[in-house]
Amino acid sequence: MSSSTTEAPVQPVRIVLADDQPLVRTALSMVIAETADLVVSGEAADGAEAVRLVEETGAHVVVMDLRMPGTDGIEATRLITEGPTGARVVVLTTFDDDDHVFGALHAGASGFLVKDMALDDILAAVRVVASGDALIAPTVTRRLIKEFTDRHRPAPAAAPRRRAEGITDREREVLTLVGRGLSNTEIAGELHISVATAKTYVTRLLAKLDARDRVHLVIIAYETGLVSTS
Repeated sequence: MSSSTTEAPVQPVRIVLADDQPLVRTALSMVIAETADLVVSGEAADGAEAVRLVEETGAHVVVMDLRMPGTDGIEATRLITEGPTGARVVVLTTFDDDDHVFGALHAGASGFLVKDMALDDILAAVRVVASGDALIAPTVTRRLIKEFTDRHRPAPAAAPRRRAEGITDREREVLTLVGRGLSNTEIAGELHISVATAKTYVTRLLAKLDARDRVHLVIIAYETGLVSTS
């Protein structure tokens, strides 16, 4: 007697597009419609609507503009990431207002992308964030973190520079590469280890350094001086 098992179909990642520019939402929605693993569960023109749609549709990821009328992207990001849905936020910005990006960082965003990126790259980033990871576009990383650390680093007399204590030499190497914006696959290639091992190191760093996600690890790498802003 033979038997067979039927695997349950993989459910697509549900996405809310939050942007007050209809053309941006339409462009993303059209590209997403051509994918099998992503689906638009709602479109919002302001932050309050984005929060409501996440709760109503059970969206996994919100692609969030920052400057919108009414409830802006920063407040919407905070409400979503602190809420019970577990949804994650990817900021999609023109990057002409750094203060907004810093605010979103504190509010719990898991990714920072710029609107001039290729649409396929934006969707790839959404998949990364949906899988539980975090991502900053390479073109954003150095400028974002340099500005962040310059503005928020305490004066020498006020407090010493943060130190990454309690981690091994290998974990320090991994943290440095994370700070440079490398993915787990790129870290594995750089250190000649498997991708699974690289992911394990990143997971350990998150726990040891009490970091919220990969974005937070990038900040720590700069704050500890493992990666230079010069």
